[in-house]
Amino acid sequence: MDSFIIARVFHILGVVFWIGGVAMVTTILIPATQRLKTPAERVRFFETVEQSFAWQARVTTLITGLSGFYMLDYLDAWHRYQSAEYWWLHAMTLVWVIFTLMLFVLEPLVLHKLFQKKAQKDPVGTFALIQRLHWFLLSLSLIAIVGAVAGSHGWVFFQ
Repeated sequence: MDSFIIARVFHILGVVFWIGGVAMVTTILIPATQRLKTPAERVRFFETVEQSFAWQARVTTLITGLSGFYMLDYLDAWHRYQSAEYWWLHAMTLVWVIFTLMLFVLEPLVLHKLFQKKAQKDPVGTFALIQRLHWFLLSLSLIAIVGAVAGSHGWVFFQ
């Protein structure tokens, strides 16, 4: 099997696990926390599940990034960053950079402590903010996925 095909398989599997997990957190986990009785229960439940998912997201983000950059290099397609026709490549890269910064830098160094402080003072407002941020990131991710699937199969939005 060609190394490009293997890279594409890993890339797609990485995206499925990573963005699928973001969708699960956004559409199921965060709303489920609102059904718990006390703010302390909400915080404990959310942190327990999200911390488990964070490792999956870190691994799959790395796999997705490495395989994506490998495919770009294999195709010698770096010039596509200079063309609006490949806007979806820019979108995929932007999503990857945002999540990589969030998962490897901001969340462990800043956001975890900030979340705990804010959740103690205003749990409802904190969860509402987290839900809005997750919806924004999921929406951005889905736009990138739709563009990548359509664009890689010949659909051109910009020329």
